[in-house]
This record gives sequence, C-alpha cells and structure tokens, in this order.
Amino acid sequence: MNRRFGLFIIAMILLHAIPVVALSQVTPEPPSPPASINPIEMLDDVSEVVPGLDGQLSSTLNILVLLTILALAPSILLLCTCFTRIVIVLGLLRQALGTQGLPPTQVIIGLSLFITFVVMAPTLNAMYSNGIKPYAEGEITSYEEAWQRTKQPLRDYMFSQIEATGNWSGVYMMLNYRGIDTSDPSSLDRSDVDMVTLIPAFILSELKVAFLIGFRVFLPFLVIDLVIASMLVSMGMLMLPPVLISLPFKILLFVLVDGWSLLVGSLMTGVYQPEALQHVVGTLSGAGP
Repeated sequence: MNRRFGLFIIAMILLHAIPVVALSQVTPEPPSPPASINPIEMLDDVSEVVPGLDGQLSSTLNILVLLTILALAPSILLLCTCFTRIVIVLGLLRQALGTQGLPPTQVIIGLSLFITFVVMAPTLNAMYSNGIKPYAEGEITSYEEAWQRTKQPLRDYMFSQIEATGNWSGVYMMLNYRGIDTSDPSSLDRSDVDMVTLIPAFILSELKVAFLIGFRVFLPFLVIDLVIASMLVSMGMLMLPPVLISLPFKILLFVLVDGWSLLVGSLMTGVYQPEALQHVVGTLSGAGP
C-alpha cells in the first residue's frame, strides 16, 4: 500500500514537471518592433474624436470661456468706466472731512457703482445693441465681429475722456513702450491704439483727474483746519487737538452747501459722453452741431 502511494506521488510530480520543462525549452520570439508613429496622423485622429477641434468650440469649452469672462469681466469693465474716478474722489472726501470710517467703505463703493451705472448707461446700451444683441439673436455668427462691434462704443467713451482731459501722454507712453513711433502724433489714428494700450492709458488719465478733483475738495477743509489750529494756538490751547474742534465745523459747512449733491453732480457732469463731446468740438471749431 505504501509502495503504491509512493508511485502515485512520483507520477504526479512528473506530470507537473513536464509542462515546466517544455515551456523552458521553448525559446520566446522577440517582440515585433512597433510601427512608426506619425504625430500628424495622431492629431487627425484626435480631432475626429474630441469635439470642438473642427474650427468651432464645443459646448463644454463655450461654458468654460463664458465662466472665465464672467469672473474677469466685472473688474475689467470697472477699470474701463468712471468708477475709478468716482471712488477715489469719494475716498478723498472722507479723508478731508476727517470722519475716518464714516461713511463706511461699503457705502462709498455702492454709491460709486450706482453713479457709474447711471453715467455709463448710454455706452452700455450701445454695446448691447451693436454687438451682444445681434450675436444672441443669430444675426452675427462670428466671435470676432461681435467683439469688434461690442467694444467700439467703449473705445469711443475712453477716447472721449482722454480727449476731454487732454491726457494723451499716457497713450504716447504706452505706444512708445510697445515700439510704435509717436514722434508725429498727427499721423496716428485711433485705430492704431488697441485695447491693450488704451485701457492702461485711460486708467492713468482717470487717476490724474481723480486726484485733481480730490485736491480741490481738500482745499476748503484744509482752510478750516488751519483757522481752527491758529485760533487754538493763539488761545494757548496747545494740548487740544485741532481736528476735534474743526470736525463739527467741516461737517456743518459740507451739509449747509449740500456738498453731496454738488460733488456727485459735478462728477456726473464731468464725464463726457462721445456724442456730447463731438458736439462741443464741432461748435468750438465753427462747424456747428
């Protein structure tokens, strides 16, 4: 019995060893070299599989571009409007009054935004009517044409502000930096100034105008501070802060002259619309309206 069992074990070991020996004797064939890879053919195959590579953007890419524009458009549009001028002037007014945190920053920004919407309404309506609305209704199918027709009213507005204030130095500086000859400004046209050059030049112009207006706003309050300080010194009250005494008088003067209405009205009327500016230039030149 034990002998038969031993023979059975030896037979099973031989049966398992035979395939291993056979496999070890078979020489593996060398792998076939890979076929030559053509990058152009691969790109053609990808263009057939991936949507949106046939000259038109896919719906996914359209949504991605739209979200990117929605994220950046508010800040870019605010820089291309009169918001910069208004918020800086109101901030300087708060410092001139010496009220520190009053009005709050949220109030100043909110008031600046609403004033900006009122002033920019004609330009925004023109941008919507000329470019956005025709593209949404299918009258324009090209992104490039829609962009050109949408940005033109905004370009006219920015050029109007630069022309009204005479701050062409920023435009010439940007053009010179980009390698465009400005030795003869009369040979340049508005079409030579692209948006990359126009927007920073417009922002510099608005900053200059805003600080000039802020300087004029500061002057009456500075006079009040000087008068109060000289009176306190003459009375020997050197330890009494002049700002503590002049603050009520500055607030009283600002309220009596209806300063908020005067300042906001001046800011709104100080922004020239393109049509109004053309009318003024034509009248001054004798050409009439």
